[in-house]
Amino acid sequence: MARNETFVEKEQSDGLHQVESGIYGNQPGIGGDSVAGHAGHGGETQRGLKSRHIQFLALGGAIGTGLFVGSGGILALTGPAPLFMAYLSMMIVVWNVMNNLAEIVTYLPMRGITIPYFVKRFVDPSLAFAVGWNYWYAYAILIAAEATAGAILLDYWTTPVPDAAWITIFLLVILFLNIVAVGVFGEAEFWFASIKFITIMGLIILGFVIFFGGSPNDQGRLGFRYWNNPGAFKPYIVDGHAGNFLAYWTAFVRAGFAFITSPELIALAAGETIAPRRNIPKAARRFVWRLAIFYGFGSFIIGVIVPSDDDRLLSPSSNATASPFVIGIGRAGIKGLNHVINAAVLTSAWSAGNAFLFSGSRVLYGMALTGDAPKIFGKTNRKGVPWVAVLATWVIGLLAYLNVSNTGAQVFTWFSNISTISGFVAWIVVMITYIRFRKALVYNNLLHTLPFKTPFQPYFVYAVLFIVCLLTLTNGFQVFVPSNWSAANFLAAYITIPIFLALYFGHKIWFRTSFAIKIPDIDVITGKREMDELCALDEAPVPKNWLQRAWFWLA
Repeated sequence: MARNETFVEKEQSDGLHQVESGIYGNQPGIGGDSVAGHAGHGGETQRGLKSRHIQFLALGGAIGTGLFVGSGGILALTGPAPLFMAYLSMMIVVWNVMNNLAEIVTYLPMRGITIPYFVKRFVDPSLAFAVGWNYWYAYAILIAAEATAGAILLDYWTTPVPDAAWITIFLLVILFLNIVAVGVFGEAEFWFASIKFITIMGLIILGFVIFFGGSPNDQGRLGFRYWNNPGAFKPYIVDGHAGNFLAYWTAFVRAGFAFITSPELIALAAGETIAPRRNIPKAARRFVWRLAIFYGFGSFIIGVIVPSDDDRLLSPSSNATASPFVIGIGRAGIKGLNHVINAAVLTSAWSAGNAFLFSGSRVLYGMALTGDAPKIFGKTNRKGVPWVAVLATWVIGLLAYLNVSNTGAQVFTWFSNISTISGFVAWIVVMITYIRFRKALVYNNLLHTLPFKTPFQPYFVYAVLFIVCLLTLTNGFQVFVPSNWSAANFLAAYITIPIFLALYFGHKIWFRTSFAIKIPDIDVITGKREMDELCALDEAPVPKNWLQRAWFWLA
């Protein structure tokens, strides 16, 4: 393979620099480093995402309306203790999924890679077909969920502008950011996520100030006041300890919405990332710690500053118009800050919707390259953007207009339930793929060549796989209680499973594929040499002063 010259890109705006290799751009005539090259059709994407883009893309996708809005619904339903425990529990699951994906994509960070590509290569073409469309469907629904959340947040100001207008503006902005160039997308996501980062850190600090009695009004030191009254747990369905456990399990399931598909954001961006074997592990290692800080402290603070019986929290019976953080600030008597925070939370919905459109379009683009979607979705423009796939994914986001004829809370709940179960199914497939990938490496005596290894494997993945299977099967258990039966809620909780199975078995019957690729036949070689050669030319940036050292550590 020809060795291209390296270059140094200087970022004049902040006086910092980062060494980036020219090899990570497009290379006409060389197909070994891309899925499109191996497929022999489809346009090429470009490696335009820098380290800071990847770090904040993952952060931006993970910190969205699940924490800022959805957490209020969990608090109202189950109480502060299940909310806090559920987010901590879900972080363990996410950490495993992130590690699984990071090991795989760091091993083969080819341009155009997607999770379905690896499923098809390491497990089974039929499973890849089903999970690919499941991923695309989940990301498209998440765009609608974020647009709906945006309309809910804007209702806080009781503007005369109809919800349909806000949804239209929301959708058009994220379409523009995704259609121009991946560098523009990455830059927008960096600044969106930066606002979220500053906001959530400020809210956590403010929450502890309120906790210790720093409110300007007379509510005094809150401490664990709301954990005592109305209570730490709100028994769910039945009373007693069983009701407390069901409250925790319900919160555990619903907490999945905040994290669903967020680990995949790093994996899907690996093929468009500069220096992937340096930047992907860096982002993966920091991902869970940042989530621990933001979701751990964030969920704790929400339960401290807002009682679970506040009627402004998200629930099917009320059209909530505020994040629980905004409600807590209002209760503390802090004037004006509630509007600032609501605006910042609104940008988080924009950020998450932006990231989900990027990911959904890349899944569809990847499927077009592997023959699991029409070839037209593999087209790219001169900037390397798969514009047809972007448009097709964006169109599904128009479901957000359901908010016009139903309450925002109810529509948000439907979308969050649908995307959560789709995400659980996808995580199951990710873990199965990792198990197969690892077994193939062991069989070929290549396990020692993994550029990035994570702890507790392979035992950890088996334990988490069992837990996620339980979550998938029980995610809608409450609808089977006669008093809670709802056809709409039942479909939202379980419709994904029969759709997924229909895609899987339909593809298997039509193409008569075997149950799974045999371990000796799994290909863990193709593309590895090219990736080794490309990544060997990477030159890590060397900081010249303490400011650069701090920046390189952060981003």
